[in-house]
This record gives sequence, structure tokens and C-alpha cells, in this order.
Amino acid sequence: MSKKYKIQDNPFVVPTNDGKLIEEHWGNSTGNSNISIAHMVAPSGWSEPHQSPDFDEFTLIIKGKKQFEIDGEIEVLEAGQSILIQKGARVRYSNPFDTECEYIAICLPAFSIELVNREEIS
Repeated sequence: MSKKYKIQDNPFVVPTNDGKLIEEHWGNSTGNSNISIAHMVAPSGWSEPHQSPDFDEFTLIIKGKKQFEIDGEIEVLEAGQSILIQKGARVRYSNPFDTECEYIAICLPAFSIELVNREEIS
């Protein structure tokens, strides 16, 4: 009889060019298109363009602070706090603070470049 569980001890490290660490434990990289769970570390000064994803994204801050610009409002979360950003919201993630930010991101359905709808940097 096959096991009804699987341990992930070798997450997919998503290649980046902005210094951010992305370790996808579950998601499209593991054949799970309904959910993605990733451990991330955003360096001080990191940011990415606005996006309007076609997925819900939950973020749980483990260490540091992270800034969220959501439909024109700015929220800053610290360690121990979490947020749900519903699909279709226009959001920009950044870490304008002096220390890195470590967090867990969960996307429903799974994160994919086709669903993130990132805006071009002008």
C-alpha cells in the first residue's frame, strides 16, 4: 500500500536576479497546480513591479517587515502577522526596510507566471 503523505525536503529554488530567495515547497514545480507554498527571503531594498494576480495570496511574516501596496493603500506587516490578498487586487510587494524579510507565501491556485499579471516597468 502506498503512503498517503509525502515529505518535501528538496524545494525547487526559483531562479531570481533581484537577490530574493524563493524556495517552492509545493506548487507547479511539484505537480500541484491547486496550491503553492513557498519560503521566501526578500533582501533589504527589494521590490517588484505591481501585479494583479488571478490567485489569492496569503503571506505569513516570520522575520522582519514587508510592505504591501494594495489598490493604492499601504500596509506594513511584521513578524507574526499575516495577510490575505484576494485575486484581482492590484498589489506591489517590497522591503524598503534595513533588514531582510523572511516569510511564507501560499497561493490558491498555485503561483504561475501566466497568472501573476505583472505590469511592465516603464
